[in-house]
Amino acid sequence: MTDDIKKVVLAYSGGLDTSIILKWLKDTYHCEVVTFTADLGQGDELEPARKKAEMFGCKEIFIEDLREEFVANYVFPMFRANALYEGVYLLGTAIARPLIAKRQIEIAHQVGADAVCHGATGKGNDQVRFELGYYGLDPDIKVIAPWREWELNSRTKLIDYAEKNQIPVAKDKRGEAPFSVDANLLHTSSEGKLLEDPWQESPEYVYNRIIAPEDAPDTPTYIEIGFDHGDAIAIDGVTLSPATLLAKLNDLGGANGIGRLDLLENRFVGMKSRGIYETPGGTILLAAHRGIESITLDRGAMHLKDELMPRYAELIYNGLWFSPEREMLQALIDCSQQHVCGTVRLKLYKGGVHLVGRKSPQSLYSMAHVTFEEDQVYDQRDAAGFIKLNALRLRLLNQRGKSKVNPSYE
Repeated sequence: MTDDIKKVVLAYSGGLDTSIILKWLKDTYHCEVVTFTADLGQGDELEPARKKAEMFGCKEIFIEDLREEFVANYVFPMFRANALYEGVYLLGTAIARPLIAKRQIEIAHQVGADAVCHGATGKGNDQVRFELGYYGLDPDIKVIAPWREWELNSRTKLIDYAEKNQIPVAKDKRGEAPFSVDANLLHTSSEGKLLEDPWQESPEYVYNRIIAPEDAPDTPTYIEIGFDHGDAIAIDGVTLSPATLLAKLNDLGGANGIGRLDLLENRFVGMKSRGIYETPGGTILLAAHRGIESITLDRGAMHLKDELMPRYAELIYNGLWFSPEREMLQALIDCSQQHVCGTVRLKLYKGGVHLVGRKSPQSLYSMAHVTFEEDQVYDQRDAAGFIKLNALRLRLLNQRGKSKVNPSYE
């Protein structure tokens, strides 16, 4: 019942969709709307969002810089797991949603709101991610999802509504309403319109933070990344905060054509969708983290992490950041990172990230054991017994297959 809603906290970007939602909430629910805009490093000037909210008569407006919290408490824990959805996607959109949901619920409690509202469509993953976050933090909160309620079920109807209500409609360089773009410090995603045909190559103008690999410098860029407890802490010997470090990697990756992805993915709601993703710093960070793990993690621990990673990535993709199973996996992953420290050296060149060196005070690499020269620590004759024991079951299987006598079960 609309009469039950007196105050709503809206996740507000200041863009077309959420501006329409703000107006629609007031007209439909006749409620007070509190806007919350999170600065996750999307690169946009956020003051226009404040001015638009004020224009709509909003009295309580929250605009918060969450970049450090985003990277330190969400991005970095995910990268300790080397998380990739369907083998390639670095989860740049999915990992931002739990933080936004968390702050929305906190603000709702702070201002005494009855409900929270998001602008995710009824076809996508974000509606699930936001709402699982809301309910995981406040099981009694009321959720308003306009795309599942209103009749504005197409981009055309949305623009018509905006024009009738004098809501500005942004245009792209071709004079058209732009395709959908979502951005934060970790990535940029572009979906819809001309990108919906999976056979057509994405136009170059869709990419806005990574240059084309063929246009990248002809000279490789070498960098060193320092790690402690599985987290990147320094670039070229300079200690940086989490958000500053990721921003620096973004600059390096973007300038070298690193981190583009054209993905046809399986959404949680069941359909396939095509997205163009740009994750320059994250692509470098993943290669670097796997590099430092290669010299510091035990084989069993590393292989177990790799087995669990797809499950962990799927939990994040599906919006289950606040679930007990994600927290259990996180505890295991974080335990594995106690000795993941040291430095990796990388070569960045025309879209590629190449690991060229690694060192650590916690290294498990022993040159004395692997050398092809004479050594005093490894007796190669021991391998014969090791191989025979591992071959025993194979030999027994082979012998059974050659047996001419059928076993009796009498």
